[in-house]
Amino acid sequence: MQVYLVGGAVRDALLGREVKDRDWVVVGADADEMHARGFRAVGRDFPVFLHPDTQEEYALARTERKTGRGYTGFVFHADKTVTLEQDLLRRDLTVNAMARDGHGCLIDPFGGADDLRRGVLRHVSPAFAEDPVRILRTARFAARFGFAVAPETMALMRQMVDAGEADALVSERVWQELAKGLMETKPRRMVEVLRECGALKTLLPEVDALFGVPQRADFHPEIDAGEHTLLVLQRAADLGLSLPERYAALLHDVGKALTPKDILPKHIGHDWRGTDVVDAINHRLRPPKNCAELARLACALHIRIHRVGEVRRVKALWNVLREADALRRPERFAMLLNVCLADQQGRLGFEHAPYPQHAHWTALLAAAQSVDAGAVARAHADNPQHIQTALETARCAAMRPVHQTFRQNNIEHHD
Repeated sequence: MQVYLVGGAVRDALLGREVKDRDWVVVGADADEMHARGFRAVGRDFPVFLHPDTQEEYALARTERKTGRGYTGFVFHADKTVTLEQDLLRRDLTVNAMARDGHGCLIDPFGGADDLRRGVLRHVSPAFAEDPVRILRTARFAARFGFAVAPETMALMRQMVDAGEADALVSERVWQELAKGLMETKPRRMVEVLRECGALKTLLPEVDALFGVPQRADFHPEIDAGEHTLLVLQRAADLGLSLPERYAALLHDVGKALTPKDILPKHIGHDWRGTDVVDAINHRLRPPKNCAELARLACALHIRIHRVGEVRRVKALWNVLREADALRRPERFAMLLNVCLADQQGRLGFEHAPYPQHAHWTALLAAAQSVDAGAVARAHADNPQHIQTALETARCAAMRPVHQTFRQNNIEHHD
């Protein structure tokens, strides 16, 4: 029985990164021997065991054979005759197919260490094409490390997409990998890799459709709506925003792909056009509720939030707060403002542009919150049907001087 540290722990240590999880491969043993040593079986599809003391995962060395389409059609084989190299051969990328023995010696049969030094993601064997999840994983690793995808691996991924393998991915697995990729250091790289191999058109056609759509150069020096989306997403990451905020950043402008060609490069109405698109994406991917709700709000409200300085009627500002449910969900409204900040700064040359709208909307909400709702209700106890109108009037009155001061100093147009 020989035990080897494998996969991400080996890779991250070579990169000088913190090793968070350690996985082990056991060669020359079977399930009975593992049980005899106190390991507890947890693998449903193949033999994985938890160490009795550390609770780390130990998997018997195994091979696998493709038996069906998609990522579930595999038969696994594990016994004492399977070698470490055979186990590593079934892995996705060379940088993930390295091991260390009990003496700390690196075992690298496929050149993973060299690819790490070069900053390249390369598939281990043609068996890569048997699992379409590996397309998503490769894109996610590109987002994590900023690595390039080897030309032969990109070509293989294109072949997989052309063969319809990406169509077999279920929404839960797509969301799982997408969410991880969005939270990496360079999430735009994930989108770029998926687009280059053609998978973006299959998995997120609404985002893919943004590339090639022109915008006004005076507002968007990057011009292309797809490139703007990447800039906004990356800015959200650079600001350290949460998953719901990054997901909203990715989808905030999907309505621009529906802009009538006769009004381009203007995008009048892309906010309300995009809400149905966001709803469709949410229905398909089934993200967590907080992600789905924020994405829809960002699409629907980002233009009105940007253009707050142009608004004269305070009632219109109250309507935004009401639609965002800001008084009951101030934390979510703050996240919405962060997405709008990323949108403002996600333009070529505007990465650190000021965004006074953020502080102003926060001040408007605070003014609306300052109204004593109980006192208003008591004052209209005899006519309860008037309470809601009276509350709205009081809140608008509290917001008015805040907004008047802002308008005197800040008027900005935004497309």
